[in-house]
Amino acid sequence: MIKLKGIAAAPGIAIAKAYKIGKDEIEVLPQPIKPEEIPIQIQLFEEALIATRREILELQKRIATEMGKEEAQIFDAHLLVLEDRMLIEEVISRLKKEQVAVPYIVSEVLKKYIEVFSKIEDEYLRERIADLNDVGRRLLRNLLGKEQRSLKDIQERVAVVAHDLSPSDTAAMHKQHVCAFVTDIGGKTSHTAIMAKSLEIPAVVGVVEATQKIKSSDLLIVDGSMGVVIVNPDEETLKLYEEEAKKLKGIAERFLVVKDLPAQTLDGRKVEIYANIELPEEIPSIKLHGAAGIGLYRTEYFYMNRKDAPSEEEQFRAYKHVAEEMNPAPVTIRTLDLGGDKFLSQFEMPKEIEPFLGWRAIRFCLARPDIFKVQLRAILRASYFGNLRLMYPMISGIEELRQANQILKECKEELRRDRIPFNDNLEVGVMIEVPSAVMTADVLAQEADFFSIGTNDLIQYSLAVDRTNEKVAYLYEPAHPAVLRMIKTVIEAAHSHNIWVAMCGEMASDELFTLMLLGMELDEFSVSSLSIPQIKYIIRSVNFSEAKEIARYVLTLPTAYAVEEFLQKKLKMILKTE
Repeated sequence: MIKLKGIAAAPGIAIAKAYKIGKDEIEVLPQPIKPEEIPIQIQLFEEALIATRREILELQKRIATEMGKEEAQIFDAHLLVLEDRMLIEEVISRLKKEQVAVPYIVSEVLKKYIEVFSKIEDEYLRERIADLNDVGRRLLRNLLGKEQRSLKDIQERVAVVAHDLSPSDTAAMHKQHVCAFVTDIGGKTSHTAIMAKSLEIPAVVGVVEATQKIKSSDLLIVDGSMGVVIVNPDEETLKLYEEEAKKLKGIAERFLVVKDLPAQTLDGRKVEIYANIELPEEIPSIKLHGAAGIGLYRTEYFYMNRKDAPSEEEQFRAYKHVAEEMNPAPVTIRTLDLGGDKFLSQFEMPKEIEPFLGWRAIRFCLARPDIFKVQLRAILRASYFGNLRLMYPMISGIEELRQANQILKECKEELRRDRIPFNDNLEVGVMIEVPSAVMTADVLAQEADFFSIGTNDLIQYSLAVDRTNEKVAYLYEPAHPAVLRMIKTVIEAAHSHNIWVAMCGEMASDELFTLMLLGMELDEFSVSSLSIPQIKYIIRSVNFSEAKEIARYVLTLPTAYAVEEFLQKKLKMILKTE
């Protein structure tokens, strides 16, 4: 038995035999041609470009029908490669100069492009090598008359293992046959990871030397939630994962029954269950799982893995797209939360001894109003096209809220002057993530339209625990009585000033805390899409009066262990599980 570790790209557990795919390189040898043959070679090249474009458009159309137009947009990058004038002109120029058959010229030009991309430090741009490889293989096959390999031809249940998978490879997967995949390379932002999440196929990427350590027909356990691949597990491990997979499937099916029903208790208390997203491509998934809106739209994605800051127009188009896709459901956009563990090369962030306590989030935005205003203007413009809300991260006191609102006011005045429409009644909220915000929540509530509790940072700041430090990670305890009392304090302060409270941290997605948070009178749960049906099911299974009793008792308990033990007992009773 071998245990391999990688990056968790798409959640779930799958058990199946390995189906290995080679790198699928097409080697082309140089073949001299005569000068009079050049026009024929150019014609072959043009025909191959047209044929390749037709293939991709057909694939894009099928993906749009089967999975949604957002997933289909992945292939826009492939089409752009085929239309790249620089690439096309270089092929024709070298063809005339070197007088070698066009397949070799195309392969050499593509190798040159790939080599340039591979040297770029930017992770996002490096991952676009997969697009070049995919288009290049298609183009060369059409030039050479070779048949296209496709995963759609697989007729047995397998876990695909490859050095890398192109977007078209992943798009060709059928869930009834390909139940998981494992790759040597890749990251969470790769197109294939996005596609895997949409297909809800467990995936682990970045498993170093997976293709070398895994043989065809090896039995694999692919745990896409933990980023673990177990090769040829022993009987005990296999049985353990089989039971867990069966349990997860049963639970998911049971909870999906209520996904389109309101999140309402047996005695009529209604709350909202929204989703957290990073990418617009996640919208089909959150709709499928019953999200009533988006409670946290993280915007760092636009700024990371690039050399330049995103323009107002680029951000406006993205926010407008999400607003229109979700309308009339609300979408809460969090302004740039930079710093801590998220660094952007183009802003030359200073190296800090304690980055989580340094120049980050709203502090960065207030120090760089030039960057902040670009984002605020984009959000305001997009608000005209849907039900948008915005919130500021890491507000530590009323002064920061007022400064941020003053910049927002300036943006509104600029748009009015330019006669650009926006929603002047856009709700503006505050993320409660630091103890000082908790202690002054009653003050903040007088000038904020809503609160959203970010438990990930609130817990780490309150308990002085860096959750990424393995030596102290065990002290990161959501059930700590101090954390629970702070949550209750925030909710009470908000309600006393007639504003509502959401929670968008991981604690909201943890079913263990659902009953307690419901009883504390939390108004909105903003969670991962896969958690939505389960959270909704729990809420629909109890009386609000019972949840309030649970919350009241939990707040009297002295330790995190006692809290967790009590909540686990109550949850089992509600779900009727052993």
